[in-house]
Amino acid sequence: MTARETILAALRASGAEPVPAPPHPVPVKQGDPVARFLESVTAVGGQSYRVPDLAALAAGVAKLPAWSSPRRVSLVAGIPGGTVDLEAVDDPHELADLDVAAIPGELGVAENGAVWLKGESLGPHRAVFVIPEHLVLVVNAADIVNDMQEAYGRITLPRPGYGVFVSGPSKTADIEQSLVIGAHGARSCAVFVVG
Repeated sequence: MTARETILAALRASGAEPVPAPPHPVPVKQGDPVARFLESVTAVGGQSYRVPDLAALAAGVAKLPAWSSPRRVSLVAGIPGGTVDLEAVDDPHELADLDVAAIPGELGVAENGAVWLKGESLGPHRAVFVIPEHLVLVVNAADIVNDMQEAYGRITLPRPGYGVFVSGPSKTADIEQSLVIGAHGARSCAVFVVG
């Protein structure tokens, strides 16, 4: 008998009664999820904007100081002005000096300001969301959910792939409990909600 089998046999012989799993919590919907999402984005160090349509989105992004940087990528339909073509980049190391990237989000989470980015929306190089100094994330108002439980209920991965939640700019408070923004990634994160 292996050590694992010995331990499991001892546990079974102990006579402990099985305990049923606790009931799954029911999410509490609190107010307007879009308004809460915008507040949460600001609370985690990002800038939040709500725009009515793609024309207002393009105008809003054009006003961001970071968008005037020379090396920028737009993966969002409706945001013109990208200067780097990711399809023409063979090695992601060539993106080391990328200033800003505009990336479409699949959904936003009101409780924490997180935006779900699907691997397919990152183009040919997943590094595009961790390399730039500044991020611009775009999500539709209809795709804002109340909490992570609801978000995981909406995420579909039909095949093996990649996805990530991004909540505000990079930050850490590990060193002397001082908050440092932009320690390991983007120094700023602007989130636009369209609709």
